[in-house]
Amino acid sequence: MAIAKAERLMNLALCLLGTRRPLSKRELRDSIEAYVEAFRPGTGAAGSDDSFNRMFERDKDDLRELGLVIETVENLDGEVGYLARRDSNRLPPITLDAEEAAALGLAAKVWQQARLAGAASGALQKLRAAGLPEDVDPYEAHGALEPHIPVHEAAFEPLMLACRDRRPVVFDYRKATAAHPETRQVEPWALECWRGHWYLAGWDRDRGAERVFRLSRITGRVRSRAGRYTAEVPDVVTVRETVASWAGEIADRSALIRLRTGSGYPLRAKAVSVRELGDGWDELEIPYGHGLDAWLVEFGPDVVVLEPAELRADVVDRLRAVAKG
Repeated sequence: MAIAKAERLMNLALCLLGTRRPLSKRELRDSIEAYVEAFRPGTGAAGSDDSFNRMFERDKDDLRELGLVIETVENLDGEVGYLARRDSNRLPPITLDAEEAAALGLAAKVWQQARLAGAASGALQKLRAAGLPEDVDPYEAHGALEPHIPVHEAAFEPLMLACRDRRPVVFDYRKATAAHPETRQVEPWALECWRGHWYLAGWDRDRGAERVFRLSRITGRVRSRAGRYTAEVPDVVTVRETVASWAGEIADRSALIRLRTGSGYPLRAKAVSVRELGDGWDELEIPYGHGLDAWLVEFGPDVVVLEPAELRADVVDRLRAVAKG
C-alpha cells in the first residue's frame, strides 16, 4: 500500500473513531488533510464531487476490509453520516497463561539478531502489558538455551516484505551446479529457515511451476515488480519438506557410490554401509530421494556413481552442463 494512501486511511479511521456524532461526507472532506489537498482549488480535481465520492467509498471499503466497523446513520439534517464507535471496534482483553506468554515472548526474542528486532521488541512490550510478568524470562521458562535465527542474506528483508505484500520480484540466482546466475521472475509465497539456511518458496513465472530458492544463492539486488500474482497461493507451503526431499532426506531408494578415502564426510554420515576398496577408494551404500545428483556433483572428482544407472546419468549430465558453462 502506498504511504500516501496509508496515511489517508489512518486519518479517516482516527476521525471516525474520534467523533461523538456521525460526520457527513462534506465534513470529512473538509476535516481530513489528504482530501483537502487532493480537491483544493487549483487542482485538476477541484470541485469534482464524483471524484471525491469515488475515493471516499474506496477508502471506506478498505477500512471495513481491514476490520473497522463503520456505521452509516442519518443526522438531524437528513444527511448521511458516518462514525466508528469505539465499543464496536475494541478488541476483547487478551488473557494469557504463564506458558502461553512465555512461549510468545520466546518467539519474539528469537528475532533479536534479525532486521525484525525493532518489531520483536515492540511485541515483547505488548506481551508484558498482556500478562507476561516482568520477572519472568522466556529463556528461564524454557531452559537456558538462548535461541537465535541469524539472517545474514541481504535478500531476506526485501523478500520478507514481498511475501507480506504479495508483490512479484526479480532476482539473479545461481544454482549449485551452474557456473553463472540466471534471472528468475518469482511470485514469493513464504520464507523458512531449515538447518541454518533460509529458503524462499514461490511460483517461478518463467518455468510455470513451484520452486524453492536458497537465499545464499541469490546474487545482486532483489527487485520488486508491479502487478498481481498469476498463480494461486497454496494454503500450506511446504518449504522444509521440499528442501528435505531435494537434499535426499526423504529416502525411497538406495545408491551405490565410490568415494575417495578421507573425503565426503557428509556422504559417509548418511551411508548404511562402507566397504574399503583399496587404492584410496571406499564403496558406500546411501539411501536417497530426489536431488541426490545435484548434491553429488558438489564433491567433484571425489565421487563416482556405480548404480543405479539413471542416477549416474543425471550426475554426468550435470557435470557436462557445468563444464560447458
